[in-house]
Amino acid sequence: MTAPLRLTDRKREAIIQAAIEAFRADGFEVTSMDKIAAKAGVSKRTVYNHFPSKEELFAEIMHHLWASSAAQVDMSYHPDRTLREQLRELLTLKLRLLSESSFLDLARVAIAATIHAPERAQGMVARLAEREEAFNQWIRDAQADGTFKPVDPAFAAAQLHGLLKTFAFWPQISLGQPPLDPPTQARVIESSLDLFLAGYEIVK
Repeated sequence: MTAPLRLTDRKREAIIQAAIEAFRADGFEVTSMDKIAAKAGVSKRTVYNHFPSKEELFAEIMHHLWASSAAQVDMSYHPDRTLREQLRELLTLKLRLLSESSFLDLARVAIAATIHAPERAQGMVARLAEREEAFNQWIRDAQADGTFKPVDPAFAAAQLHGLLKTFAFWPQISLGQPPLDPPTQARVIESSLDLFLAGYEIVK
């Protein structure tokens, strides 16, 4: 049986949910911490106790969305399984997240908020990079097992993510195209794996 959330954890969750609604409805610049506090039913001081700034709160929301989806996949490297099998699971998860309207809406807000203030993006990117470290470690483990070429894990990971986002992120963000349907998702995954593994897999 799952233990009930502590009061402080319930307040934190209420703040996150209120902020998601506010950012999606009004954007980053217009949304104030006062408005988030009122929507969450907590004091402004409570909001700042959990999140020192609006930028930190927004970064936590993006992290929160990814973490809730990433919890469904095992990012441990398994030497008894092929790289393709393991990566297919990861990319399927990634495309599932990129197809969620909440994630896409907030990504638009994040991009709009940072275009005119690039320094604002630094904290957001740093927080999101923490989540990607699990995949970097997966690559390092595959390299140690002799199945992945000796390249910079972060560089290789960025390439793979870029292959996905060419079809399943930027067209939706910048052109308003709909999320990919399942057959197109499968095609993007398999073609991305073909390119990625052709460059980096070591076949024993």
